[in-house]
Amino acid sequence: MSENATVDEANEILRGKGYREAQLAVFSTPMPTKLLIKGVKIGSPFADSPEIVLRAVRDCVPPAEELGRHTITPHELRTCLEQS
Repeated sequence: MSENATVDEANEILRGKGYREAQLAVFSTPMPTKLLIKGVKIGSPFADSPEIVLRAVRDCVPPAEELGRHTITPHELRTCLEQS
């Protein structure tokens, strides 16, 4: 899967979970082996390989309604990824 296709798929998943782009979205980086999750719903940006970022979005980011007024952290995403 191309990097752009991975970004598009990840952002589609996030929209399906109820997030607007300003809240939480996946972006390309200058490094072709890294993607970035950023927005006001994550404490600080999360960067990793396209496969890991897609897995984090799919399996570890809760629906916006469930997250409510809270934010997630990169540490929480890493912990979730290690457990799955």
